[in-house]
Amino acid sequence: MNLDILNEFDGSVTICGLDGTIIFMNEKAIVSFEKYGGKKLVGTNMFDCHPEDAQTKIKEIIDNKRTNAYTISKNGVKKLIFQSPWYEDGEIKGLVELSLELPEEMPHFERK
Repeated sequence: MNLDILNEFDGSVTICGLDGTIIFMNEKAIVSFEKYGGKKLVGTNMFDCHPEDAQTKIKEIIDNKRTNAYTISKNGVKKLIFQSPWYEDGEIKGLVELSLELPEEMPHFERK
């Protein structure tokens, strides 16, 4: 799987396997997690970077094959966090996390 196209994507992308091993971080994710090791986090286990309640939530997402999405504010920046399983040939292989910065005011449209 060639993920190089995600390196210049304007959002943080982190991908892990079922066991929690980080297998990919795009450039924005590497910069976002620089104080925790940045690129050196690839190959490590993401469960080691999360408190127990977050570990439980991540395991539930994988076990139940469902998406988890929420917004946060950190250092004055509002973000959408979107975590969802990824699949290969119909078989779950791990988790993708997108972290996208949101503008303070953002239009919302109802589509029919």
